[in-house]
Amino acid sequence: MRLSLCAIAAAALTACGQQPSTTEAPIQDAQPQPIEVKFVVVTMFEIGEDSGDQAGEFQLWKERQQLDTRFEFKHSYHDLFMNEETGVLGMVTGIGTSHSAGAAMALGLDPRFDLSKAYWLVAGIAGIDPADASIGSAAWADYLVDGDLAHEIDAREIPEGWNTGYFARHTKMPNDPNKPTPKGEVFQVNGGLTEWAYQLTKDMELPDFDGLEATRSLYTDHPNAQRKPFVLKGDQLAGMTFWHGELLNQWANDWVDYWSDGNGEFVTSAMEDTGTFMSLSFLHNIGKVDKNRVMVLRTGSNYTMPPPGVTAVDNLLMENEGYAGLDASLESAYLVGTKVMETILADWNTYADEIPHATAMPEAAQ
Repeated sequence: MRLSLCAIAAAALTACGQQPSTTEAPIQDAQPQPIEVKFVVVTMFEIGEDSGDQAGEFQLWKERQQLDTRFEFKHSYHDLFMNEETGVLGMVTGIGTSHSAGAAMALGLDPRFDLSKAYWLVAGIAGIDPADASIGSAAWADYLVDGDLAHEIDAREIPEGWNTGYFARHTKMPNDPNKPTPKGEVFQVNGGLTEWAYQLTKDMELPDFDGLEATRSLYTDHPNAQRKPFVLKGDQLAGMTFWHGELLNQWANDWVDYWSDGNGEFVTSAMEDTGTFMSLSFLHNIGKVDKNRVMVLRTGSNYTMPPPGVTAVDNLLMENEGYAGLDASLESAYLVGTKVMETILADWNTYADEIPHATAMPEAAQ
């Protein structure tokens, strides 16, 4: 009997205790299916522990929504927590645009989760313009304007006739009408979804915590600052520097007006939202998320300028000791955000594929 060379080689390997090679592909372990996420709550900071102590932005959501399943998130700032029955996922990005952009991107690329139909709610505290609203109030944003991407010269060196040393990149002066196409300076979220969320929540009664009235009453030149907390629409300025004072408050109004082509109204000042939305926009481009499902809700923990008779520096230093409206703003963010979240989840068969939408009403009718 004649044996082929291949057969002789195989017999030799077997005799030596080795198995002959095979051309068959090895059996791969089945990859787990990604977890469907229906709703992502994006918060930026927590004060201490995630539950049981002084609450930051995340704690109320974790405790009240039973976000009890923990997912390690070592490639970002803070572990993720989820209620797998409801499909709600909560995250803490960390403070500032770099943290928020990185965390949103890390989550969007995480293979453990299917975020393709998820709604995103940024729910955080903010400084609030006393011309527009009071501490404890909740503002839905259409425009997210970046307060860092700019040219700046020291105010002591500005040319005669300039009202600020801060102006857009690639322009020649403040409020230069020949501004370039925005490249990260401004983002616009889905206005129809924002309007729907506003209409759903605009008549909610927000909590009026002890101590709020004492602070509100100081703002004698601003009727809206003296109101009890309420829901409104108002746009968000994101900047890494904690600024304060009447002059910078005017700059904030001008800056939002400039980049929104007169369509936006500065109401809240925070840090992270342009970073978050930028990452979600990039993820949208590769089909990982739907940026049209993003909502931004900011609630007033403090005012962006002092009341009459108090200097900007004195008021800022007092705020370093604690925001007068912190607890109220956290509660408002949770209550208003939950109203929207629960409405979407209650009719998931519809909203999984159809984004809720409302047409903006005339100002007099709101």
